[in-house]
Amino acid sequence: MTSAISPPEALRVNGTLISGHAISEELLAHADAADPDHAARLALVVRELLTQQARAKGLLAADEPLNDAATDRLIEMECAIPEPTEEECQRYYRANPGKFNSPDLVHARHILFALTPGVSVPGIRGKAEETLHILRTDPGRFDELARALSNCPSGQVGGNLGQLSKGESVPEFDEAVFGAIRPGLLPRLVRTRFGFHIVAIERRIEGKPLPFDAAKAAIARYLGEHVRQKAIQQYLTQLAARADLRGIALDLPQGPLLQ
Repeated sequence: MTSAISPPEALRVNGTLISGHAISEELLAHADAADPDHAARLALVVRELLTQQARAKGLLAADEPLNDAATDRLIEMECAIPEPTEEECQRYYRANPGKFNSPDLVHARHILFALTPGVSVPGIRGKAEETLHILRTDPGRFDELARALSNCPSGQVGGNLGQLSKGESVPEFDEAVFGAIRPGLLPRLVRTRFGFHIVAIERRIEGKPLPFDAAKAAIARYLGEHVRQKAIQQYLTQLAARADLRGIALDLPQGPLLQ
């Protein structure tokens, strides 16, 4: 005889019922959490606390569900979020010198053996490997072979891609060119969604430390977001501490509600 599975215990937030069915639906969004049931209940408690507070402040009608605009306005009204000072930005800059560099740059050339519908992948790979073998023996033929064989428009200029910074190319190509320790012909083909590439690194330009004035705006944004998240955590913890919560156990001093 198969026993029926009991629905989850209901939640109550200041007397407002959150049903077992709502918890079951929320569980789907937290399947990867260490404790999916607790994570789902926590998310629902946070949502209900914010909903109740937004209604109390006149930001939502009595039957209106929470939305992003009301949440942002509530946080703006309820949380004092100071802007980081010049001194704080400078202190962070001095403590994290490696974080604020100009981007690394690479000058590279390639020969593309494109994969197009209907072509033989082993045949394309074989031709690329054969060409790479020729270039290992005679690197000076790169320009000639790029013009003759490359399926990229850059082939007409010897495969020259110019100056590249991270993020300009597809991830596999980026990883290959910026992972190269020294200039020269890469020892293996690079496979991307476009096909097989033979790549030669002409020159690397390492990023240099940026002066404070160039990094200041990014530091202010980072510190401002950090302060904002901390203020929201404290605000939600205060709401929970004042609330009548049933169906969930919260260790408020150790467990902020919003990560």
